Amino acid sequence: MGEINELTERVVGLAMKVHSALGPGLLESAYEACLVNELNKNEVPNRSQIELPIVYDGKRIDAGYRLDVLVPNQLIVELKAVSETTDIHRLSFFPI
Repeated sequence: MGEINELTERVVGLAMKVHSALGPGLLESAYEACLVNELNKNEVPNRSQIELPIVYDGKRIDAGYRLDVLVPNQLIVELKAVSETTDIHRLSFFPI
């Protein structure tokens, strides 16, 4: 569990760096592009806009969901640009 915690701290630190530089009020896509740039610059493997299908009734259904950033196939980064957070924005864990 230590490895994922270290990775999480590193990614959160880079996200905070991006937000500190850009400030509030931009679209999520701007923060995402800059975060991906920071991840790449810091040699943190990542993929962005990964398709996330829904499995319903035993069938894989493409409903247009995408993960913002996936860091080494173990950490999902879902960026939000909102004026205040609610329970829906809080951390959730689920297997990928």
